[in-house]
Amino acid sequence: MAYTIPSLRLFKPSGSNFPFSTTKFTVTLHAASFSNRTSRLASNSMSQPAATDSSTISTPNDVPSPSENADVVVQYVVLRRDLIDTWPLGSVITQGCHASVSAVWFNKDDPITIDYCSPDKIDSMHKVTLEVKGEPQIKNLSEKLTSGGIIHKLWIEQPENIPTCLATKPYPKSIVSSYFKKLKLCK
Repeated sequence: MAYTIPSLRLFKPSGSNFPFSTTKFTVTLHAASFSNRTSRLASNSMSQPAATDSSTISTPNDVPSPSENADVVVQYVVLRRDLIDTWPLGSVITQGCHASVSAVWFNKDDPITIDYCSPDKIDSMHKVTLEVKGEPQIKNLSEKLTSGGIIHKLWIEQPENIPTCLATKPYPKSIVSSYFKKLKLCK
């Protein structure tokens, strides 16, 4: 059974710097996402689901088909290459984590974010980590996302006041991928 919420409208959370968006789209939530199956959070691995017994194995009727899942929900994280080359790697990764958590937290009531973080999907989140050359490029990307109505968090490290990275809220890939096509994967 599927539940459809027609014509969602993105909003600006009070007290945030996220842009207001008039983007409208339809969200379909599948009943399988809300089943009472054993939580996969019991796994000791962050990338592998917990072992299941035969009573919790899903059947083809429980899981949406690949064609229904064709538009994967993804969060983009963009780091600065100049900082990767000059700061300790752990510090740069921490900046990306700050931006990612902030973007999710400020959109915690958004249906797409709720679905992205649901217990049934927590072990299969999709993130794409990209890079830009430096500060001018990260600011320019943030401006493009803002003008396009794409909700994101530009992380400004304090007290230095340095824009270090940005992360989008989770979006269907088809909505946001065009903003990131010219960027390189972070390696």
